Amino acid sequence: MDKLLTVIFAALLGLCVGSFTNVLIYRLPRGEEFVKTPSHCMSCGHKLRWYENIPLLSFLLQGGKCRSCGVKLSAQYPLVEGLCGLMWVACVLLFWPDWAAMALTCLLFPLLCAVAVIDWRTFEIPNGLCIAIAILGIIRLLLDREHWLLYIIGMFSVSLFFLILWLVTGGRGIGLGDVKLMGAAGLLLGWQRIILAMLVGCILGAVIHLIRMRRGAGKKLAFGPYLSAGIWLSALFGESIIRAYLGLMGL
Repeated sequence: MDKLLTVIFAALLGLCVGSFTNVLIYRLPRGEEFVKTPSHCMSCGHKLRWYENIPLLSFLLQGGKCRSCGVKLSAQYPLVEGLCGLMWVACVLLFWPDWAAMALTCLLFPLLCAVAVIDWRTFEIPNGLCIAIAILGIIRLLLDREHWLLYIIGMFSVSLFFLILWLVTGGRGIGLGDVKLMGAAGLLLGWQRIILAMLVGCILGAVIHLIRMRRGAGKKLAFGPYLSAGIWLSALFGESIIRAYLGLMGL
């Protein structure tokens, strides 16, 4: 397939996946079914028609409001949809023509996006999202069986450290969801990139949360959004960053 056509296809499909990601973000914490149940207004329950459910376009045409009850819709809808579309395009541009890398990385972003938003709001990471990321990791391992040890070590290198921290602090230092997230992502990225993801996540979490605390936020930290950002950065640029670092060290 031509690269330009692939970029266009990725953008459109990414927007649609972003729409489904919004469904996951709202329904998973509530334990609601998210496959068969039609999309509906969270305020009045109005079932959305097909023309009310077009990513980005419907939100803009409706003025950011429900057509039935007029309630203002969250800006999260177009933001998540737009980000998914952009990130899918980025994956194609960065990994072309490696179809496996493109597909796995594209599928990773909406899962990380759901993890980040849900953990930010609820301080919990649904097990289903970690399982989905782990499945991507298994696929990556099967496609690169020659380097299987890289991924197996990656599954434990950070998650085992987090698990020990969870046990020592009685769950006060870190959440068990973070342990599962890093285990699943480590299986996908391998040990080098998951360590990089952890470092990036820790730095982002420390800096941003300190700023938020100065502005009145509590001490309790939702670590998932920062770890997700680190995982995503490492998935896209991890190999280049690691090579550059090793080159500076003369290794």
